[in-house]
Order: sequence, then structure tokens, then C-alpha cells
Amino acid sequence: MDLHHLTDEPTAEERAAVDALLGPYLENGVSGREARSQRHLLLPALHAVADRVGWVSRGALGYICRRLTVPPADAFGVVSFYDLLSTEPLPPLTVRICDDVACMAAGCDALIGDVEKRFGPEGASNSGAAWLRSPCLGLCEQAPAALLTSAGVKPRVAALAPAALASIEAALANSAEAALGNSAGIDVDEPCSLPQAGEPQLRLLRRIGRGDPLDLDAYRGAGGYGALSRAFDLGPDGVIREILASKLIGRGGAAFPTGRKWEAVAREPEHPHYVVCNADESEPGTFKDRVLMEEDPFAVIEAMTIAAFAVGSEQGYIYIRGEYGRARERIVAAIAAARAAGLLGADVMKRGLRFDIEVRRGAGAYICGEETALFNSIEGFRGEPRNKPPFPVRKGLFGKPTVVNNVETLVNVLDIVTNGGATYAAIGTPDAAGTKLFCVSGHVAQPGLYEVTFGTTLRALLDRAGGVRGGAALQAVLVGGAAGAFVLPDELDAPLTFAGMREVKAALGSGVVIVFDQSVDLAAIVRRIARFFRHESCGQCVPCRIGTVRQEESLDRLALAHGAGVDDEMRLLHEIGQVMRDASICGLGQTASSAVESALAKLPVFGAGRSA
Repeated sequence: MDLHHLTDEPTAEERAAVDALLGPYLENGVSGREARSQRHLLLPALHAVADRVGWVSRGALGYICRRLTVPPADAFGVVSFYDLLSTEPLPPLTVRICDDVACMAAGCDALIGDVEKRFGPEGASNSGAAWLRSPCLGLCEQAPAALLTSAGVKPRVAALAPAALASIEAALANSAEAALGNSAGIDVDEPCSLPQAGEPQLRLLRRIGRGDPLDLDAYRGAGGYGALSRAFDLGPDGVIREILASKLIGRGGAAFPTGRKWEAVAREPEHPHYVVCNADESEPGTFKDRVLMEEDPFAVIEAMTIAAFAVGSEQGYIYIRGEYGRARERIVAAIAAARAAGLLGADVMKRGLRFDIEVRRGAGAYICGEETALFNSIEGFRGEPRNKPPFPVRKGLFGKPTVVNNVETLVNVLDIVTNGGATYAAIGTPDAAGTKLFCVSGHVAQPGLYEVTFGTTLRALLDRAGGVRGGAALQAVLVGGAAGAFVLPDELDAPLTFAGMREVKAALGSGVVIVFDQSVDLAAIVRRIARFFRHESCGQCVPCRIGTVRQEESLDRLALAHGAGVDDEMRLLHEIGQVMRDASICGLGQTASSAVESALAKLPVFGAGRSA
């Protein structure tokens, strides 16, 4: 094991950034055991340095290692794991331009070409600024998208969406002011992400667009914290009974019954228990949790508090993907307001509940959406999935029983507790209760976030979004994101339920719906999906680490007509997919071939055709 400390010294700025988080450095003033107990602060410390200077130098990394007694090789393995953290010099201001699926459909390749002509190659510093390619930024309804990050005393993350050469030029030209933490910065008007705003049938989205999302009084005036009050009346067992009766299942793609998860944690004798909100949605095409956090942050906090009451937890964590600057700011502000109002803290609503929430920021790793990888990330390790069993309900965060739900799942809890589980279960279909959020992007007239009851057909959802933009012919719909599958025009009458999607060999996943008209090169889309999984594989298990590479290589050979033959490559791709599904540790590897194999079976790409 490499136990040699880095000899480079941090700059004054880097030292100040770390000390602001960890406190003043006291030589021999902290025991090794105490320092090791702060290992979970490794990722926040790396963020602190990157926020101040733009990247993590050897000197800064060595200083963090000394403060937390983490071996340098170990810490380097963590910092190099994340896309948003760089160990190579970066200027204080960067603009990351998304080149993922939804943005490809919106013309990001042409935009990137224009930026490269204007500012030079990717990563080259230009007067204190640089541009970089990026995987999905979670701004798909506003594609093409870019993200501005400005390091300094007042660091800033801001969306440039929809991005254009003019807005990127303005951002990069403003590098000097932005690097100094100019709070004015550059603001871009965002189109409405909620075309249904104000419709009376909305449940999860009913408060959005009706006022200041950070006005706690307005939230309470609209019925906010009524669910928590009702939960106190029901008691922990009563809350769990209602969640079980509701038939609520997870909305992140795994579809596990929420009530069973809560019940299992509540029964665990080992304490403490933790509640974790998984807000690291990184599936290309997904942005629903971002909208909920930005526009209804108190709902997320109230739902987490109900979960804590039900399972006996005193501490919660919200893990927010690193690209979501606005969502993180609003959640942090809402937590502070709730704490000041006695809705978090030592005695919530004066009902004897002790519960508080800490926000943790991701750093650009799709795999951290997997619950155990998320735990490792919070604990200060590489965001690699853990083998199961044991499952999180027994050994989760910090090795303790843990409830982990995503944002959409949690927000459903408010209506369930308020109106009763049976009432909720009566909505939708017998195998899929309630409403579901769908992230509609691509070539539709009105991209955005839509809420419909389970059982609504895909055709009806697209009609609500105005149909294919400009009346163009539909080529295909990608449902479920990169881990999903393609649905053809003659399959649009399939109901949006788990069984309905299986009938057309697709899956609901996290609610991604990306529409492609006839102008899109679907072969290029499929290759981009393969490249995404190759890039995002954490590399821990061989089937995924090697399989995602071989899958991309095979598709490249097909695209370049250099394969041994279409049939041979098709067989190889199927075998690779089968191995990844059967032998990968986590869902990333198990679904890395889903969209690829769907395209090969249904679409005329790479010499393949629609199967009979």
C-alpha cells in the first residue's frame, strides 16, 4: 500500500478552502482515530478546493490527506473517479457542453463545432476559461444544454440552456469577472419545464409555478406540513401501514415496494437508522427530480421527515448530483428555513422527533445513482456498488439500516399520508398505483415534465406534448433513457405501466421519453449510448468493465463496415449483452446493452432490421 505523503504544498487559497470546511489545522491536535472518523468529508473537501481554484492539485490533495489521514493513493482513486473533479490544471471558468442523446437530437454537434472553431480544442485554456464536452446535464427539455462553473471565493454553477454560440461566447468572455466570484455573472432565461402548470388534476406538480418555492409560509398555506402533522397522529406503525396499503413502488426504475423497505428498516434493532434521498438522477433524458427540488423543495424535506419518523431515524442525507447547482441552493435554503421554523432539529413541530438533514453533492458519476455506490460516495470512497446481500435495509450508509428513496418516490408520500393509502392505490392500475412523472424531450412541440396516471398510453402522452415538432414523421421513441429501449410508431398505444412496456419489449425506467423524428441518425444515437456506458462503468467488475468496451468497439466496426460480417457482429453483441446482464454486480452493467439490443432488433441500423 502506498503510504507516502505527497510532498507538494497547497497554495494559500487551497489551504483556506480546506480549513473553512474542516476547521483550522492543529499540528498533533487531532488524533488519528478522530481524523479517520471524518473520512466522509473527503468528497466535500475535494469540492471545496475545486470550488476555490477550479481543480485539485497534488499539494491540495496532500493537505486533505494529512487532515483526514487518508493514504494519497486512496484519495487519488476517489478524486479521479469523478468527471467534475480534475487533477489536471483547469482555468477558473469552464463551460461544459452536453453531447448526450437529447442534446444530439437538438443539434449539439453543430454547436460544439462552432465553439471549437471560435475557442480552440476542448480543454485548451483561453484567457482563463475553457470548454469541455459533457455527458447528460439533466437539462434535456432545454437542449442543447451547457453548464457554466466558475471557481473563486463565490463559486457558481449556472445552466446555459438552451445553449447557443452567443451565450457560450458571453460566458467565456466574462471569465475574469466570473473567476473573482462576480455574483451577477450570466443569467439565461429558461423555458417553462412544466407545460401542465396549473392543471387541476396534478398531484406531485400541483404547487409548482404558483409562488416562490422558498416561501415556507406559502408552502404551509397550500397544505404543506399537513402530511407531517397527520403522520404524528398516525404514529410510525400507522404511517407504514398507509404506505404499504398505497402500493407505492420506487420511481427510480427498480420499482421496489416502498412500504416494505420502510417496514424492514423500522424493525431493525441496530441503530442509528438513516434516511437518504437519492437525488443523483443521471440517466440521460431524466430531469424530474431536478424540477421537484428547484420548484417544491419543502415537499422533499417534509417527505423525508415523515420517513424518518416512520423508521426511527434522526439523520438524513440528500445526495444531489453535482450538475444541479440551482436545485442544491434551493434545497439548502429550504432546509435552513425549515430548521429555523422548528420543522427540523431537536424537536420537530414540538412532537418529540429529532431529525435533521445534510446535503451532499455528487461530482459527476452516473453510477452513484445506484444506492450502494451512493453510500460509498457519501462515506468518502470511490462510488462503486457493493455486493448484495446484505441489503441497505440492514447494512446501508455507514453500515447501518438505511431507507433510500429518490425524490419522486418521496414526494408521493405526502398525498398517501394525507388521504390514505387505499385512496392512493385506487389511482392508476392494479399493478401500478398513482401517477408517474415523465421527462419528455427531443422532437416534440412542448418538451418538459408531465404527470399522468399509470395506464395512460404513450400516444396520449405524446399528444399532450403537442406531438412531433413541426408535424414531422416519428421515427422512434427512446423510453427509459440509455438503460431503456426503443418504441416504434406502431407501438405507441402501449399503456405506460410496467406490464404495458414489457409487451413492447421496453421498460418505464425512471420516466425518460425522448422523441426522434426522421432527421435523426439513430445509429449515431446508439453508438453514443454505448460510449456513455463505457465511460460511466466504474470498472469494478469484469463483465461491465470489459463488456461495455467490447460493445462499443463492435458497434464502431459495424458503423465503419469493418466487421467480420453483420450476422457475426450481431451474435457477438448479443453474447456480450447476455454476459453483462447475468454477471455484472449492479444495474449499470445489467442494462448497458438494453437500448443497443433493442435498436438492433427493431430499427434498420448497422445493416439490421426489424425482427419479426
